[in-house]
Amino acid sequence: MHQSAVRTMLALLCLLAPTLALASEGGSQLILTTEWVGYTAILIFVIAYGLVMAEEFTHLRKSKPVVLAAGLIWFLIAYYYATHHGDYHTVEDAVRHNIMEFAELFLFLLAAMTYINAMEERRVFEWLRAWLVRSGWSYGKLFWMTGFLAFFISPIADNLTTALLMCAVVMAVGAESPRFVALGCINIVVAANAGGAFSPFGDITTLMVWQKGIIEFQTFFLLFIPSLVNYLVPAWFMRKAVPDETPPPSDEMIKMKRGAKRIVLLFLLTIATAVSAHNFLHVPPVLGMMTGLAYLKFFGFYLTKTKELSTVRVGGVEDSMPFDIFNKVARAEWDTLLFFYGVILCVGGLGFIGYLELVSQFAYVDVGPTFANSLVGVLSAIVDNIPVMFAVLTMNPDMSQGQWLLVTLTAGVGGSMLSIGSAAGVALMGQAKGVYTFFEHMKWTKYIALGYVASIITHFMVNFWTFSIPVGA
Repeated sequence: MHQSAVRTMLALLCLLAPTLALASEGGSQLILTTEWVGYTAILIFVIAYGLVMAEEFTHLRKSKPVVLAAGLIWFLIAYYYATHHGDYHTVEDAVRHNIMEFAELFLFLLAAMTYINAMEERRVFEWLRAWLVRSGWSYGKLFWMTGFLAFFISPIADNLTTALLMCAVVMAVGAESPRFVALGCINIVVAANAGGAFSPFGDITTLMVWQKGIIEFQTFFLLFIPSLVNYLVPAWFMRKAVPDETPPPSDEMIKMKRGAKRIVLLFLLTIATAVSAHNFLHVPPVLGMMTGLAYLKFFGFYLTKTKELSTVRVGGVEDSMPFDIFNKVARAEWDTLLFFYGVILCVGGLGFIGYLELVSQFAYVDVGPTFANSLVGVLSAIVDNIPVMFAVLTMNPDMSQGQWLLVTLTAGVGGSMLSIGSAAGVALMGQAKGVYTFFEHMKWTKYIALGYVASIITHFMVNFWTFSIPVGA
């Protein structure tokens, strides 16, 4: 779950160089970059995103300021159009378009989150954690095992869920070694973000690119080797600092609840349905995901009707609650989903005003796509990658398939350079509070940055032929 700095760049560009651009959507759309509406909208967005970045200190959920900012920005635009030009329909159409953009991703993520919650409730992840804890491996082996598992699970389960799961393992086996826990958490953040970059399901930004139809499902896997390099380079340096010891043995046993394995299979079937529907029938992937959610709903009905009462004890208390699919829906990450709504509407509003035209001209024409796409990853280490990727998609610069793969890679892995650069890093700072910290992560930023550069170079080397392929070819 990364990048709004392109936004900040566009704000500075517009303030320093107030140039009018041609309207891109219809003759009645106005360019307001030099009007009070544009300046006010930029100010609202900067304040809102400042509150998002300060969430760790203020404990104000990140969705709240951006949802408010989205409403204010569009209200200002609508007011200007209505009072100055008597136009009540242009803004209405634009807002509906942005809401449609959000609706597809919202339903897709809701289905995926519901499956993850169902697997968590059936104790799939607890079973995996217990298996790793009682493995008896050394800290060195556990360092590589948790890293590679994070790398290969995140393309399916998303990088945030994967990072939280692997962090629980690291904290359980490293209770007596804070050094191992800190290094293990950094390793997991890098691995989870890298693994999520080569799959449409691994990160919200890759999902956005796929749903836009810019890159086909199978094409994402061309990023596998660059993503692997991105993980292995810093991991190789960090491994040298891992304690050469073996944690005390554990005999913890976890039993999955009935239906757990079948839910995993249904999730894989759901992914197959979404991919097949998009590739062969050319319908939005969300239709396949929602159909897959129906698989889970019917299976939940089966579990309920067969009087499934688990005998597994949770915290010493017998868990006798029947399977309820709507509880799984309710436990979705609503703060993340609403944050996504706010971001899409905010960025859409700034784009409607005309700021994205300025940024697109500067970044992808004057400077060039390679530098601009590489910068996206650097910016994602400072701010969330979702706004920046949505901005790039909205600008829709004329780039080759190789360049679109490059920005997908950098947006996915760039956030690893700082602990605050990705949802996985922020979540693990809370989970391993006091052990995995911002400054502990900073000690290894130079090696993570080296992996970032190496992954870009690797992409140019192994996927050189994609830079001559136009998108859609």
